[in-house]
Amino acid sequence: MAKIVVLGAGISGHTVSSYLQHYLGKKHEIVVVSPNSKYQWVPSNIWVGVGRMKPKDIYFPLAPLYKKWNIDFKQAKATSIHPDGGEGFEKGYVTIEYVTEDKKGVVEKVDYDFLVNATGPALRFDKTEGLGPHNNTTVSVCSFDHASHAWKKLQESMEKMKQGIKQNIVIGIGHPGATCQGAAFEYVLNVYFEIKRKGLLDYADITWITNEYQLGDFAMGGAYIKYGGYITPTKVFTESFLAEREIHWIKQAGVHKVDKDTIYYEKLDGTYHELKYDFSMLIPAFSGPGIKAFGKDGEDITAKLFKPNGFMIVDADYTPKPFEEWKASDWPSKYQHPDYPNIFAPGIAFAPPHTISKPHKSPNGTSITPAPPRTGMPSGVTGKIVAQNIRDWIKAGKPLMKHKASMAKMGAACIVSAGYGLTNGIAATMTVYPIVPDWEKYPDYGRSIKYTMGEPGLAGHWLKWFMHYMFLHKAKGYPFWYLLPE
Repeated sequence: MAKIVVLGAGISGHTVSSYLQHYLGKKHEIVVVSPNSKYQWVPSNIWVGVGRMKPKDIYFPLAPLYKKWNIDFKQAKATSIHPDGGEGFEKGYVTIEYVTEDKKGVVEKVDYDFLVNATGPALRFDKTEGLGPHNNTTVSVCSFDHASHAWKKLQESMEKMKQGIKQNIVIGIGHPGATCQGAAFEYVLNVYFEIKRKGLLDYADITWITNEYQLGDFAMGGAYIKYGGYITPTKVFTESFLAEREIHWIKQAGVHKVDKDTIYYEKLDGTYHELKYDFSMLIPAFSGPGIKAFGKDGEDITAKLFKPNGFMIVDADYTPKPFEEWKASDWPSKYQHPDYPNIFAPGIAFAPPHTISKPHKSPNGTSITPAPPRTGMPSGVTGKIVAQNIRDWIKAGKPLMKHKASMAKMGAACIVSAGYGLTNGIAATMTVYPIVPDWEKYPDYGRSIKYTMGEPGLAGHWLKWFMHYMFLHKAKGYPFWYLLPE
């Protein structure tokens, strides 16, 4: 019997454990370790953040489902990995610390035959001075509780608008190297939609602030899309969406400090600026959760497993080289650690070999460049192929590693939806292929124009609504869930 330990129960981790249970049944042991007791469909946090959904609409408890699936669920956080064993363990093990009230602080060692690190990101509000809900300054939509708090704060701001008090609304990216531009962009459009729906636009001044070099970069270096018979850069697509709604924008901005009413940022030209706000949602920097690693004799080997940002080293080419020499082949396809092949890191947990967007530094030496996105579809797809490779390894008794999913050979669909309901909403739907540009295969645009396209309209909004229910159906393990795409 093989024992697989999965760290994390988000999109990637839950995908891995779901498919492993489906493939292996009760013949092998699956252990899921996560400090979170609930699974949440993260893309719908946006609707929670504007009051269109309740938190309970986007999450469900994990323990009952895992009990039904015969998965051992431990509500705990992983603190260290010991891939060579030691302390009486012949094989690798992880040290975990429980977070539930009845076992809070209890430490346990869990051995494994296969380890999947799918912890996702730590939200590093601390990387930007004063940023975040815990500082009672900006809000966040990175989790359902954050999004619920954001809606409360937005309502307070709209109440002031009703009294004729103008409000400065600032939404965007709260760190020079942060990612998730798509989520923040979707939120700014939804906030605009709600303010307009209540007839309060005359009392709102809305600004989009981003670390992107050009609007529409979305941490993917931008794209050229086929729309209406023309090939258009996403810069034009994005600017038109904002301009039509009279939303101002500030690009090439690295936010470095926030206080109760002011955002302080550095521009790529090296100048420093201040921006007043009454309500602000800014995405923080991400990092790995800070798991340590130790060898058999207790030596610290964290740098062997993780990059300095806490994300795990996998089968990527991390050789430092100029931007002009970056290649699609640098990106991993198996999400497997090179020295410990029974350790995997799908989704946000793996360390990218480099950014997708061209890096830029200010004259002050500040890197103002979005980190690569790995959320949503890439997290699900990479989680599934890790589960497939572990299944094959167990059944064959040796590593076959036939299943691969490089982001340089993977397409993705992004729907930026605003509004709610069947007739009252709009969306910008965009597909890109591949996610990471391949300039050798597609020398003109880096991507296939045939499969990279964009379309605004109500149909995309319907699709976003449908996807919410479809992916929750899949995550809950409802009938034929495994037939649905990632």
